[in-house]
Amino acid sequence: MAGLREEVADESLMVSYQRGNREAFALLVRRYERPIYNFALRQLKDAAAAEDATQEVFLRVVQNATEFKHEARFTTWLYAIARNLCIDQLRKSKHRRHPSLNQPRNLANADGPTMLETMPTNSPEADAERALTSSHVARTVVTAVEGLPDDQREVFLLRQLAGLPFKDVAEIVGVGENTVKSRMRYALERLQQALSEFEEYARALK
Repeated sequence: MAGLREEVADESLMVSYQRGNREAFALLVRRYERPIYNFALRQLKDAAAAEDATQEVFLRVVQNATEFKHEARFTTWLYAIARNLCIDQLRKSKHRRHPSLNQPRNLANADGPTMLETMPTNSPEADAERALTSSHVARTVVTAVEGLPDDQREVFLLRQLAGLPFKDVAEIVGVGENTVKSRMRYALERLQQALSEFEEYARALK
């Protein structure tokens, strides 16, 4: 984009957007649209709902842009919006059963690709993840993550998927950092147990 370098920090881009630079916001969307979608998909387990949630997240960024403080981490602020939105969506749809990410996207074709396998991506890390989804290991991981208690799953996703430090995760979920670390430890223990037949993969989670 003209006038903006790709390496400009998120926080600087947000401040620039607050001053009226729409290109700065467009670059932030380019950086985080897919990660936020991936996070929402794992929380909501519904592709259409995840797409809607992603659009709503960035709409709320626009609506609440003046509230962002330049000394804050943009990713923490952004994922807090995404997390709260997903919680709201799950509460509204708690009586509606969403399919598992391991369920075939086309229910008429039981052997077809799953939602996870057809998940769009634009990052090398996600490309590598997609390459694994056809394996038994990846399917087991998805099932195990889906089976985590809500508080453990969100910590796991914010830490492992979003790559946020424990301090930021604690701020997002509104509990102490030690509590977040405990939830992460319990989540890893559950996943390691589920992956006990894949000892090498389980060790990589430590």
